[in-house]
Amino acid sequence: MKVGILGATGAVGKEMLKVMEEKNLPVDELRLFASSRSAGKVMKFHDREIIIEVADEHSFDGLDYVLGAVENEQSKMYAPMIQKAKAIYIDNSSAFRLDPDVPLVVPQINPDALKNHQGIIANPNCVTIIGLMACAPLHQVNPIKRIIASSYQAVSGAGAAGMDELLKQMNDLHEDREPVAEVFSHQIAYNLIPQIGGFDEVGYTSEEMKFQNESRKILSDSELKVSCTCVRVPVLRSHSISMNIELTNEMSVQQAKELINAFEGVQVSETYPTPMETSNQDTVFVGRIRKDLTCDKGLALWCCGDQIRKGAASNAIEIMEALMK
Repeated sequence: MKVGILGATGAVGKEMLKVMEEKNLPVDELRLFASSRSAGKVMKFHDREIIIEVADEHSFDGLDYVLGAVENEQSKMYAPMIQKAKAIYIDNSSAFRLDPDVPLVVPQINPDALKNHQGIIANPNCVTIIGLMACAPLHQVNPIKRIIASSYQAVSGAGAAGMDELLKQMNDLHEDREPVAEVFSHQIAYNLIPQIGGFDEVGYTSEEMKFQNESRKILSDSELKVSCTCVRVPVLRSHSISMNIELTNEMSVQQAKELINAFEGVQVSETYPTPMETSNQDTVFVGRIRKDLTCDKGLALWCCGDQIRKGAASNAIEIMEALMK
């Protein structure tokens, strides 16, 4: 198997490399692509040293899969080159997620969508993946009509620069220096920022609308209603989501726990999960499952998952594994 990674030096690209190593995938050839600033540097994969390249129109020739960890515009630029090379492009950006001709896939939830790809497969948004992993087990036996959610998103969702900014601001404050906000719109250290992405005409951010629009596509339910508030929090890694779910029929807490525990990639926590406990692994943990006191057919829950892994890198690798099978 021959694989390329676009954006190999970023937080998600590095994690893709790490996950492939952990899974010991049969990679015969690996090509790593990044910006000209990183060209010529070396990254390790198992016992191999791989020189980072700048991608061009011939870079993808002979590859079976290309994993994308770049921004939208770069993804749109490289996608036709990858298709021309007859490689399969698994894209982590939002460039193609809502394209009707591009499958949007969480392998545990909608693997059948992979059958209809035309050379490009989209990886969903990290909040969408983590949130749906928690509630899809319920939806499959008792369709969800409405989700009200609040996400508490780690700074690593903004890449390595987000983590660096939080750590620097905390250090500056401890040393009585004025913290500087460059990555985020406000100081993130000891603070919360209830905006991720730009606002639309009715006041929702682009990150918030992803949860509704992408969930509808993944679950094949154009009527699903989602109201989400996305908040950046001073946590390094792992996103958390509070969700109130309205189901078609009433469901007991015990049945919900049993369904979630039986679903691949999800686990009910004995108490409740936290970002610290759920980082650096691929399982989405769910806790605080209880009846929604405002809705007879509703449940409330809390979930946490590592958004760099299951919310991005690992989900892309799992898509590649599913295609290999």
